[in-house]
Amino acid sequence: MINGLTNTQNTNQPVYGDPKGVMGKDDFMKLMIEQLKYQDPLNPMESQEFAAQLAQFSSLEQLSNLNSAVNESINANYLLTQSINNTLTATLIGKEVKFAGNELQNNGDNTVKFGYTLPANANDVTVSIYDSAGNPVKKLEHQPSTQGDHKLSWDFTDNDGKKLEKGKYTVKVEVETDDETPMTAQIFQYGSITGVRFTENGTKILIDGEEFLLSDVLEIINPSLTKHTGESEEDGGN
Repeated sequence: MINGLTNTQNTNQPVYGDPKGVMGKDDFMKLMIEQLKYQDPLNPMESQEFAAQLAQFSSLEQLSNLNSAVNESINANYLLTQSINNTLTATLIGKEVKFAGNELQNNGDNTVKFGYTLPANANDVTVSIYDSAGNPVKKLEHQPSTQGDHKLSWDFTDNDGKKLEKGKYTVKVEVETDDETPMTAQIFQYGSITGVRFTENGTKILIDGEEFLLSDVLEIINPSLTKHTGESEEDGGN
């Protein structure tokens, strides 16, 4: 007696490739083996076709090995470069630097030294300082407006001369030009590198205890240029 035929789905079919859909050399070899296993014995694969697939597998293996070697070389170079950078960064501890940043930290110091850079001559410049809540506490009007760097000092007092509390303060520079063309001033300040911190996001430096990126450093300077001697190399402030 002949039983009726039923269609069944093979749920044990091999799955090749990783979740990204990229076929590696091991997947390619498994595919060739499965192809040989299920080929029609009455119509086997021709030797030329099989040789061509073997050649493809050999090329794939060589490319895979080359890719692995290149990746290992890149990783080794990255680690070496990172190690050199970390070593060189550590030598900056104790250096006085000029760095980009518009946040001033009041730790109880008498004064803080900062400044701004104008890319071209302007008509007028106003420097405003805000507390951590965004309230204006100090305004310096009619500051130098020529092209270049302009240094200021602030004694952490408000517009009425009252000493302000410790904390962070933000500097904003408003620039007016003759033709009302927008102009942005880069704000900078001075400080001493007190440490280096190695994090998973890269190397960071500590300037007067605050964390900054190495790319924030604009210049390593002579310490005598940042001392508050009262001889007023600054353009204005207070």
